[in-house]
Amino acid sequence: MPNYRNIWAANRHSADRAEQHHRSDQCERRRTPDTYGSGLGGRSGRVKVAQPLLLVGTLKIPFLFLTNGGGVPEHKRALELSDLLGVNISPAQVVHGHSPYRDLVKRFEDDLIVAVGKGEPASVMAEYGFRKVLSIDDYSSHFKEIDPLAPFKKWKVGQPDCKDFMSEKMHPPYDVYQERVKGVFVVSDPVDWGRDLQVLCDILSTGGLPGNGKGDQPPLYFSADDLEYQAAFPSERLGMGAFRIALESIFNQVNDVPLKYTSYGKPNPFVFKNAANILEKIVMDMYPNSQPRNEVQDHQFSTIYMIGDNPKVDINGVLKVR
Repeated sequence: MPNYRNIWAANRHSADRAEQHHRSDQCERRRTPDTYGSGLGGRSGRVKVAQPLLLVGTLKIPFLFLTNGGGVPEHKRALELSDLLGVNISPAQVVHGHSPYRDLVKRFEDDLIVAVGKGEPASVMAEYGFRKVLSIDDYSSHFKEIDPLAPFKKWKVGQPDCKDFMSEKMHPPYDVYQERVKGVFVVSDPVDWGRDLQVLCDILSTGGLPGNGKGDQPPLYFSADDLEYQAAFPSERLGMGAFRIALESIFNQVNDVPLKYTSYGKPNPFVFKNAANILEKIVMDMYPNSQPRNEVQDHQFSTIYMIGDNPKVDINGVLKVR
């Protein structure tokens, strides 16, 4: 197992610290996975991160962006990072909290699943290979009055004003009134907590068919479990872990059987071990002809550096892997 070392980097100092780190280790050529949060939280200062990344790329030191965030396909995030930093970032170098969902495609490939969160949760799951997926926005829109507070909301989600949508609403792509939801995937931070907590309790309590009697709980997955995260606001904001706590507390109060779930994302040790495996694959792509493929495949990193801006998630996760 490689030696994991961590470097805590507050957002306003992350670029300088990252550059110092790369300069001190360029001769040792130690492999460095990067994070989307440190130095990239907020749009200010992102350009400062480009110089050390260019240096790392020139030295052919494999690196990746490891983030609990997401809500968009990895190839879109790679294009965004490439544009912002002026550095060519491939989709393989972007690891979102929901990236491990790919490994669950065979289990749920032809089952109806619901994707939750901001951005494009359904598109993310569809790109992974899930064939029958609806966002919670679309799914809840087919059930009249499932959200009793909807009339009091000044915004509308998942309900564009067009004839095509109205036709689809009259004839959903899947028989949501008869077909049970077989899995729920929280892809990114939920937007409408009140509605989502209600709808998820309905799905999870009824065996995947809201409005019916009690049933076995469908599998539930979270792409992250961080209680708080640093955003543009001076103090930390509630993250997906807070939403999970709220859902679990409510579900356990109204059901006899406790909520069952699986959480991915940092600080889960699996995430860091998976990142090491991805780095090895990146090395194989960087040196396709320089040595026999089996020798590259057997390569083990002596040291992997983790640069993070959240000690509770980034640094704590690395310490668990050691």
